[in-house]
Amino acid sequence: MTIPILPADEAAPAPQRDIQHYMRPGLLQLRALPPLSLYVHLPWCLKKCPYCDFNSHAVGGAGALPEARYLDALRADLEAALPLVWGRPVQTVFIGGGTPSLFSPASIDQLLGDIRALLPLTAGAEVTLEANPGTFEKDRFRAYRAAGVTRLSVGVQSFNDTHLAALGRVHDGAQARAAVEEAAQAFDTFNLDLMYALPGQQMAALDADLEIALALAPPHLSIYHLTIEPNTVFAKYPPVVPEDDLAYAMLDRITERTAAGGLQRYEVSAYARAGHECAHNLNYWQFGDYLGIGAGAHSKLSFAHRVVRQTRFREPVLYMERALSGNAVAQDADVRRADLAFEFMLNALRLRGGFALQDFVERTGQSVASIAPALDKAEAQGLIARDMVHVRPTERGFDFLSNLQELFLPG
Repeated sequence: MTIPILPADEAAPAPQRDIQHYMRPGLLQLRALPPLSLYVHLPWCLKKCPYCDFNSHAVGGAGALPEARYLDALRADLEAALPLVWGRPVQTVFIGGGTPSLFSPASIDQLLGDIRALLPLTAGAEVTLEANPGTFEKDRFRAYRAAGVTRLSVGVQSFNDTHLAALGRVHDGAQARAAVEEAAQAFDTFNLDLMYALPGQQMAALDADLEIALALAPPHLSIYHLTIEPNTVFAKYPPVVPEDDLAYAMLDRITERTAAGGLQRYEVSAYARAGHECAHNLNYWQFGDYLGIGAGAHSKLSFAHRVVRQTRFREPVLYMERALSGNAVAQDADVRRADLAFEFMLNALRLRGGFALQDFVERTGQSVASIAPALDKAEAQGLIARDMVHVRPTERGFDFLSNLQELFLPG
């Protein structure tokens, strides 16, 4: 699928290319460009969690967070990328990390001001900020709202002090509840993150977490199975986690209880009340475009004859140096035509509603005939339901999503 490449912070910068390079003739014929989102990565945390494989870095000592220099680097990064997205409206902005709530409201205000000055945000654009309990004081969330953030995503993970300690989180259950209550007062819509299949977790403990979470009435709930990722502390020192059968039973319980609480599962890991789905993530899952700025950020950008993926330098100090000198891009490559169908399905089949066949054609430049054998096989296995217009994963397809997606791997 993907040719192995050097880690971004060990490679030379990608060649600097002007817009003519991306507009040159190619094998694809994209009749329309998909919606565009902006992702901004703020890579620092108070400490690195043992399960985390994201590009996050522990803050050193007092004053070690280089907010001003990093904001300058982000603006320079965005300015350098403007020719690639010139004139395209931006539907959503997502500020992720790391722990973005370590940045002051004044810094977030400056960041959003820079973004608005350089990009045409649509009216009512969704602007999400990730925040962790234990990194804010009272009224900080309201200050983010005043800066232009419209949606908060609160990384609770659990309300159980024992499990939070096992996950290496810096907050306790009381701080988690306080953060969610504050988010509910400051924002019309917000997300609460929970994890399950935690070290030592039994069904009763999951029920207790769900009881608290649902009582706080979040409009959106993201649920993640704890997985042991390579190059993490947990990979080196694996904790004892629930067996697969118990983990599957936990997911069934989550789906049952969230539905009873008025939250519908619209994506494999996402549950929401009507009208509170995450527009930014929906654009990812619908194979929309996104420009990513910040240390280690990824981009997927479409042009008339190609789809391009880029990656910024991962290490924050190197990223700032490169961005301020005019080239933060470490990797830049066209997506192979043979891989486009699989990449589309990796995203679109995560959605309960599936995808329109016309969107597949428009966003990959491929014909429906090119995936007809895989669709036939998926339908025969009971993994999808379809008509002449739409394809949707069945309950079985949701349960065996990896098997469904693998049917679309290039031969």
